[in-house]
Amino acid sequence: MNWRRRHFPFNAEQTVNILGEIGPLVAMFLVNGIYGIAAGTWALILTTVVSLVASLWMLGRPPIMPFIAGAVSVTFGALTLITGDAMWVQIKVTLFNALVAGVLWFGLRTGHNFFRFVFSKTFHYTEEGWYKLTRNVALFFLGTAVINEVVRLGFDDFEMFALDRIFTGIDIWILFKIFIIMPFTAAFFWWQVRLMQKYRLPAAAEAGPRSDGAA
Repeated sequence: MNWRRRHFPFNAEQTVNILGEIGPLVAMFLVNGIYGIAAGTWALILTTVVSLVASLWMLGRPPIMPFIAGAVSVTFGALTLITGDAMWVQIKVTLFNALVAGVLWFGLRTGHNFFRFVFSKTFHYTEEGWYKLTRNVALFFLGTAVINEVVRLGFDDFEMFALDRIFTGIDIWILFKIFIIMPFTAAFFWWQVRLMQKYRLPAAAEAGPRSDGAA
């Protein structure tokens, strides 16, 4: 294993997904600070669409989770533009993450591992590995949904003048997402990739024995 794989164990699809999540938030923060929340929301929507197109072009297929998350971002961004309330953009994270956590837990309890269905072509783990990975990711999404609401509600009426501008609750929320949640998310999934190494299977092993009669 080379140096890059040891210190950055994300493949091309995972890297595109991470950048596609960070880019729109950075664009929203910068544009919101200069032109206001409406322009910032437009920046979020447009950069989300661009990131999805870039993902499709680079990977040659639509990655399921980023496209679902992107569609939700565009929908709630549109609600923010229609109502003029940034709450819709913020609460999107809570609803989406809580929904993902619920779906993953439901899949574990019913024997239909949604996470395995989505990512089995990228990762190859034992049954125990898939169970532990799905459980950990479900807890992670639930935890980030709760934290998102704590920050959103805790800074709802926040205003502070600094660096020749007024920072509002939406600014604090975006900065929290960029500098706390995003690094923590990357670290969490890096840890999961490392943790799952002992459960890895060769691709052919997970696919099962061939059924064409070949020896």
